Amino acid sequence: MDISLAGKTAIITGGSLGLGLATAEAFYQAGGRVALLARRREPLEEARAKILALEAPDGAQAATFPCDVTDAAQVQATHAEVVAKLGDVDILVNNAGQSATRPFESITDEDWQADIDLKLFAAIRLSRLVWPHMKTQRWGRIINLLNVFAKAPGANTAPTSVSRAAGMALSKVMASEGAPHNILVNAMLIGFIKSDQIRRMFDASDGSQSFEAFVATAGSRLPMGRMGEAPEAANLALFLASEAASYITGCAINMDGGLSKVV
Repeated sequence: MDISLAGKTAIITGGSLGLGLATAEAFYQAGGRVALLARRREPLEEARAKILALEAPDGAQAATFPCDVTDAAQVQATHAEVVAKLGDVDILVNNAGQSATRPFESITDEDWQADIDLKLFAAIRLSRLVWPHMKTQRWGRIINLLNVFAKAPGANTAPTSVSRAAGMALSKVMASEGAPHNILVNAMLIGFIKSDQIRRMFDASDGSQSFEAFVATAGSRLPMGRMGEAPEAANLALFLASEAASYITGCAINMDGGLSKVV
């Protein structure tokens, strides 16, 4: 299957590391014009250099836009900058966020609000900004990266499980409203994918293993016997962003190597 994003502009939040960077690389190599959003400029520029070192068709572009997606004014201003530089946005990947989990009774109001602002309101605001163009041209793709706790939360998984479940409901609402306009909205529910988030888990461990051994040990407990790789998740995002996925919307797809017990 030959997947092309030629002529398409995509925003990817959390685009400087991990799954966001892998997705940006895949979109760029498919010929897309890719806008990487993240808070810090230096990691963004490092990510852009990695992307531009890849082979890509003529017309592929990669540009960086420092943005705190929890700040409504910054989100609006950054969207305007992306449109001015790369054109109206055809594809949005809402990837910003990290797994924040702790015992329920220890989660403060401020913790709840910060998690909801980062993982839910950022997606709402950006989706609302790109929606009119997608609706006018009768073509759009929105992909919300969530995690498996959205379907099957357990003990000590809040606030992430709650904000991600809200993101899954948001995806379904937008998919239902977008379908008549050919705006397709799907969610990817991530399990254990080797990325910067796994690196943070390793950094918080007791240090008795190397990173490679830590990943191998954790992966051995999963049904497939290994952690996923970021490019594997990016392949799914690329498919969902393309014309090849032209009749898929309103889905919450597990990207977890069989971890979740919920389909």
